Amino acid sequence: MIEANDAKKVVEVIGNNLIGVSHDSNNYQKLPDSFWGYFARGHDIKGKFGVIVTYSEDGKDVDELIKMYEDWAKKNKTKSE
Repeated sequence: MIEANDAKKVVEVIGNNLIGVSHDSNNYQKLPDSFWGYFARGHDIKGKFGVIVTYSEDGKDVDELIKMYEDWAKKNKTKSE
């Protein structure tokens, strides 16, 4: 189980990273017309984490991305988990 302090660090890193991205309009130059995604990852002494933020005018795109991740996670889950 993840400890509260570790969860706090993860959310803090993600939030700070997204704030930095949001303040730079160059991050949004020449985006596709209907789909946009952002990926960030980080780590601390106990483990690693990643976050995917995605936007699509077609909700099916987001659903398919989540399904791909769920399939990947099932295939790569270790037996000890």
